[in-house]
Amino acid sequence: MPTHAALPLDWRLVATNADRARLREWRATWTAAVRRVEAAGKGGELAAAGALFDPDRALAHAAPPAGAYRCRMFKLGRQGISSLEYVAYPWLECRVSPDGRALARLDKITGSQRFAGRLLADGATRAVFLGTLALGDESGTLPYGQDDARDMAGFVERIGNARWRLVLPAPAFESMLDVVEIVPASA
Repeated sequence: MPTHAALPLDWRLVATNADRARLREWRATWTAAVRRVEAAGKGGELAAAGALFDPDRALAHAAPPAGAYRCRMFKLGRQGISSLEYVAYPWLECRVSPDGRALARLDKITGSQRFAGRLLADGATRAVFLGTLALGDESGTLPYGQDDARDMAGFVERIGNARWRLVLPAPAFESMLDVVEIVPASA
């Protein structure tokens, strides 16, 4: 990713070709992943989460304000044969912090799969997340754009009062679609 001072305001100038393609195909990916979850008999879990899994739910003020958050990841539609069609992980710690020319920085700071990246503007109802993934005991993340398998791209949307989601279509590992629910740590 360009240095902090050189970061373009337009995410399209920063995103890799692979990530632009992932973001372009988000709805087809979402639909296919949900079909797989429903076929596996887990559609009730999606319905119970309400707005979290409604692809058309997006409210103004997409980026969460700076602060401490709780986040939990849902993996929909498996890749390969070893994973499940639907996995819900427990709540972990996330943080949103100011980041110069980007809207903010979003970091998942606990758990075995952590991410860090920037939120860049993309209209009134969503922001684009461009970041990277750290696994296991790794102490940091690679710079965005250095490793396709670690790069992450998605949309951040506000889906309720003090409730956001990060939607990651076609991640490199395990699932077809990752959805991260984000709420204030005090909630």
